[in-house]
Amino acid sequence: MAGWDAWIGREEHSTDRLDESLAARWLATFDLPPQTAPALLPQGIHFCVCTPDAPTAALGEDGHPARIDDASSFLPPIPLPRRMWAASAIEFRAPIAAGAVIARTSRVNSIAEKDGSTGPLAFVEVAHETRANGTLSVVETQTLVYREAAAEDAPLSPPEAGEGAFDPSVWDAHRSLTPDPRLLFRYSALTFNTHRIHYDLPYAREVERYRGLVVHGPLTASLLLQLAALELGENRVRKFSFRGVSPAIAGEPLHLVMRSSDDGYEMGAFAGDGRQIMKATASI
Repeated sequence: MAGWDAWIGREEHSTDRLDESLAARWLATFDLPPQTAPALLPQGIHFCVCTPDAPTAALGEDGHPARIDDASSFLPPIPLPRRMWAASAIEFRAPIAAGAVIARTSRVNSIAEKDGSTGPLAFVEVAHETRANGTLSVVETQTLVYREAAAEDAPLSPPEAGEGAFDPSVWDAHRSLTPDPRLLFRYSALTFNTHRIHYDLPYAREVERYRGLVVHGPLTASLLLQLAALELGENRVRKFSFRGVSPAIAGEPLHLVMRSSDDGYEMGAFAGDGRQIMKATASI
């Protein structure tokens, strides 16, 4: 793989409106109380605006928009078939209100190739600036990772839950829940995400070799932001970073935790047996 320099610096511009219906559906998805307009929405709502709108005919086998080597293509046509949202670093500049007109500028910052333990990897870093009614509200640097297809006989990931148990006693705040396929379906609908690992169990198991339906990374991140809101107050977080460590599987317990650190707050998501799913940090 080589020759992706032409994609570095490419920009994409999109517009949307965070209408009251979308706001209501987002709150309902997370079992949050309804709000009266013009309400300021909780942090994490920005994941659900300016979503990809590729035609169905332009989707690849995995459900993502098919990659094309064309001047109109925002992301490079990296041939590695598996794509995942690996991490994000977010700055919340201003809350977003229901009814706001949204404008987003996205830019490809960098493309890097590496050799991992499972084969070649490609990392694409995308910077997003989201404005609501003209005010810069969210600045996010997102890291996408591309990797080779799983072998047909590859062990299912992650391994079956072990005998251990997650211990929340070393954390200041703890919430547990079990994301089920209904939550994943609703979140896919909110974000117009057609990646099949979130709703197509035979595909997730037989093609990508996951043990079950995979919980979206930004869904887990949104749940962590809601834990921060419970502990610190709504829209208090100014910087939030997260990195996926291991897949969270639908129908299995998910532990969300938070504790003070020298730089702000350490946060994380864990499976029931103690396997870490996501690492995160927050500051106010």
